[in-house]
Amino acid sequence: MSKTPLKSLEAKIDELIAFATHLQRENASLRERENGLLQENAQLLERNQFAHQRVKAISTRLKEG
Repeated sequence: MSKTPLKSLEAKIDELIAFATHLQRENASLRERENGLLQENAQLLERNQFAHQRVKAISTRLKEG
């Protein structure tokens, strides 16, 4: 027995709802990962600047010495 058009439409709507829910969860997960990566990037930039300052200070001392 084949599905009635209404039942078929209902099944497709249920699939779309499930897919939209999946996409919302995936999007939230990706946003969380992005935030973590942005924080990590900021920390790495800070460490890089600190290292650059130390190398510059050492270079200056060597030139003066």
